Amino acid sequence: MRMETRVWGGCTSDTADLLVESSAQVLVVDDEVDIREPLVTYLARCGLRPFGVAGGMAMRSQLALQHFDLIVLDIMLPGEDGLSLCRHVVETVGTPVILLTAKASLVERVRGLEAGADDYLVKPFDPPELVARIRAVLRRQSRALGSAARGARLQFDRWMFHPARRELSDTAGRPVALSEAECQLLSVLVANANQVLSRDTLLELTQRGDQSLFDRSIDTQISRLRRKLERDARCPELIKTVWGNGYLFAAEVRRLVP
Repeated sequence: MRMETRVWGGCTSDTADLLVESSAQVLVVDDEVDIREPLVTYLARCGLRPFGVAGGMAMRSQLALQHFDLIVLDIMLPGEDGLSLCRHVVETVGTPVILLTAKASLVERVRGLEAGADDYLVKPFDPPELVARIRAVLRRQSRALGSAARGARLQFDRWMFHPARRELSDTAGRPVALSEAECQLLSVLVANANQVLSRDTLLELTQRGDQSLFDRSIDTQISRLRRKLERDARCPELIKTVWGNGYLFAAEVRRLVP
């Protein structure tokens, strides 16, 4: 990580455009104290509410204690690595994740995105770029929730979906955690029920940033949704593959307004 004084001194006029409008809570997970502590200080000066921990066990404890709007997660951690922790977050609380990786190869980045990360950043990096990426992920999340039928609940098959609250539950009221990416994808599928959507269309409508990488992980996101929605993910009835064309959400969707 670049340790230039002008960068780590705070959000100066050169980085004023990176200031985050809302004071989001961000969990920083990195075992290198000389990266974690200056980064926490910098994020606080940029209007965020950061909290730093050194590893997976501490991360899990903090997630059990409080809500975070986003997690900045290093991949190379002692014990449980960042990819495993990212999968845990996606499957349980659904908090957006930005991965930090020391490996710049395409394969490594794709692995991170397929683990469910919403973005990635290669070390060394400039802190203003990280703030910009945090801001972009939070903006995408807000935009997706804002455009997905505010106040409305959507019912299909045996599921109740509240896009604005990022809530999914079955007919018995049991909740199912959705990541930001899964919520965006499900919102698009539900809004375009019984229409074939190509991968390119799904990428465009979910407004993901690096399409060349997300094109290789869109199938993974579909698989994750199938595991959560389908009675048998091996024989999907809701999210069907249309070979050579894309995917079709085969369900009747009812809009329920409170």
